[in-house]
Amino acid sequence: MKAAVYEGKEQIIVRDVPDPTLDEGEILLEIEACSVCGTDLRTYRHGDKKIVPPRILGHEFCGRVVESRAPDAGPKVGDRVVMYIVINHGSDRYVEMGRSNLSGHRTTMSYHHDGAFARFMKVPAAAVRQNALFKVSRADLTPVELSVCEPLGCCMNAHSRLGVGLKDTVAVIGAGPIGIMHAELARSQGAQKVIILDTNPGRLEMARKFSVDHAVLVRADLGHRAEVADLTAGIGADVVVVAVSSAPAQNDALEIAAKAGRVCFFAGLPKGNPTALLDVNQIHYKELSVTGSYSEKRSDFQAAFALVEGGRFPASRIVTHTLPLDRIGEAFPLMESGESLKVCILPS
Repeated sequence: MKAAVYEGKEQIIVRDVPDPTLDEGEILLEIEACSVCGTDLRTYRHGDKKIVPPRILGHEFCGRVVESRAPDAGPKVGDRVVMYIVINHGSDRYVEMGRSNLSGHRTTMSYHHDGAFARFMKVPAAAVRQNALFKVSRADLTPVELSVCEPLGCCMNAHSRLGVGLKDTVAVIGAGPIGIMHAELARSQGAQKVIILDTNPGRLEMARKFSVDHAVLVRADLGHRAEVADLTAGIGADVVVVAVSSAPAQNDALEIAAKAGRVCFFAGLPKGNPTALLDVNQIHYKELSVTGSYSEKRSDFQAAFALVEGGRFPASRIVTHTLPLDRIGEAFPLMESGESLKVCILPS
């Protein structure tokens, strides 16, 4: 089969590899669509210590069961499925707390197991036993729409602790696909006002087509902070989500947050430069609650899947470009330029 194989920094080669063969308890999927994650882009540009090449990347996917050696599994041959990609191997305090995304005993598709930038992908037996596959019941949903479930689940993880509600003004810093997802989730939870900020005017134009009330250009003179203050009658945003890997954006979040606000650093900083100089007096005097967000729990993925399958999330508009597998290299400059939101690969 054809697969896009990560062989090292800036080396993703589309080549022939053997079709996967199944062991007992495993399931084989024919991949219909797999979107490109920002993590895939970072791995391509900078590498990732958790990924030992050669490895087939791709973890935001929809597929169809074409072979099964798991007779007791729910999905059967012919079923369309999406997948919760975190696999637990044993228990620890985080699994017992219901926060298995933080477990030290986890592995992940496309990091530790070959992923979905290929015609076929093997689902490990442990994932099948943990009911990681979710059967798609609606025939009218496109594979492209379903590929959005996984990153949306990661956004759900953050929102499960932010408690966005009817009284809140929410600001999202970063108008890429993840920022748009956060904005849409805030609106779906009843946020009174949703503000999105970005340095790229083109991205802001795309964001205006979604459920945002105001799109604010981030400027070197910090005028965007004053603009958010004006839009909130001087109060600031009750919830701020940082959806871009930027230390200045983290400082912006603390500045534009209202007193007693909640701030989520959803995007991490580059591993080679992970520190930021923050005005922590903003946290102290405003009594801010600051949290991070990493990966997702199974319950987050299930909730995201329910939103997409129920037609209550604009998944089709999040994906702006589709490419065949042999043109996957075009996805990365599209993403970096800001010309695209989600880029989706169609392996078949």
